Amino acid sequence: MAANDAILDRKTIPIVPAQTSEPHAFGICAEAEPYALRVIGDSMAPEFTDGHIVIVDPVMTAHPGAYVIVDYAGETTLRQMVHDAERKYLRALNPSYPTIELTGEYRVRGVVVQRAGRRRGDRRQYYAD
Repeated sequence: MAANDAILDRKTIPIVPAQTSEPHAFGICAEAEPYALRVIGDSMAPEFTDGHIVIVDPVMTAHPGAYVIVDYAGETTLRQMVHDAERKYLRALNPSYPTIELTGEYRVRGVVVQRAGRRRGDRRQYYAD
């Protein structure tokens, strides 16, 4: 049997979506999975520099001081969550960028739990207090 004949004898197994009565059953599970993002820019330097990879946990609670991915005012951004009495802020670590008070609706997409980069020294884990 020639190599090409062996390829022709392979069976194709179709991939068929599972049947479910819940229309978003798979989306819910996927939305709870950690994901990775690449840092672009210097707004969070020196902790997160351009090119770092951050691992984000979408179900972790955003406690004060946590680094979070937030949708606010039409943008998605990486910032540090700061609480001051009843007020909440998104703080950039680079002083060239403003601290933003959360006055309207916002959505925390997740909490940064790990940072990675090209070198071993770039790796760091972040834990909830």
